Amino acid sequence: MMDVAAAAGVSHQTVSRVLNASGKVAPDTRQRVLDAIEQLGYRRNSVARALVTRRSGTLGLITTTSTHYGPTSMLVSIELAASRAGYFLAVAPIDSCTPDTLGDAIDHMLGLAVEGIVILAPIEDIAEDLGTIRVSVPVVAVTSASTAESLGVVPVAVDQYEGARLAVEHLVSHGHTAITHLAGPSDWFEAQGREKAYRDVMARHGLTPCVYSTRGWEASVGFEVGTAIANGTLPTAVFAANDPLALGLINAFTSAGITVPGDVSVVGFDDEPGARYFMPPLTTVRQDFRGLGEAVVTVMMHALEGRAPDAPTLLTPELVVRASTAAPPLSAH
Repeated sequence: MMDVAAAAGVSHQTVSRVLNASGKVAPDTRQRVLDAIEQLGYRRNSVARALVTRRSGTLGLITTTSTHYGPTSMLVSIELAASRAGYFLAVAPIDSCTPDTLGDAIDHMLGLAVEGIVILAPIEDIAEDLGTIRVSVPVVAVTSASTAESLGVVPVAVDQYEGARLAVEHLVSHGHTAITHLAGPSDWFEAQGREKAYRDVMARHGLTPCVYSTRGWEASVGFEVGTAIANGTLPTAVFAANDPLALGLINAFTSAGITVPGDVSVVGFDDEPGARYFMPPLTTVRQDFRGLGEAVVTVMMHALEGRAPDAPTLLTPELVVRASTAAPPLSAH
């Protein structure tokens, strides 16, 4: 800054006022400062500035290295919402979560003088490790409400339970009674919430649950399970825990000569961009990822102002009905 001041022939206080758009600076003086900044290639040290102002204009985000649609959509939506709020988002992906790797990521963020940290915690390991670490800035977690409450962090999430409830009730309303659930990995909170809703709806209607537990979210997993289902007693409907699982399932059914929805109705979850182009177009549950990003940043802004939320922020998903669901075949009655 002193070099800029010398080149422009002004005081360093004047340079500071130009950089921070504060105080009155004559137009010609401001232009001399801007010319000197450009000539010298000056860049502000945001960390040093943050030590003085306690504002860095930066938020941190810690996430897994998952490339699945849900986590990546959350990351992008939060980044865009932060940008609209005037914040830069620094991202630290962690491959395998342990207290050490999570602690290192948090220390890295604090070294960047972030004002707050957002943690995408879709699996139990991250949530458990977060509970062992104390953080000196506000933390907003995208995780289950009960988990966030136990950790003492501010939660924001899509209501996974409600989304799954809508999906299963949709199938029941069409007359299905033999409904199978293709669940996601059991250590993911989303999978837990969706399976719980499935079981609750089935119990409410006096129906017998049938759950296939999986270790992955990929279409290949859905194809493998779909092949097993096709070789056994067919249900009249399947609720898959995400769209790729549903895609693999439909592919397996088609390969076995089973029609969707003629023989079996299928519902997915997420409403990935390609879901409407499945054959048939997939009935699914749409998560409002843009709304999630806005909610995360809004809650973080409130936390930075010292305002605690009255309750967890839960966004309601939407059932999107397409051609993969219908009434069960007459032979099932």
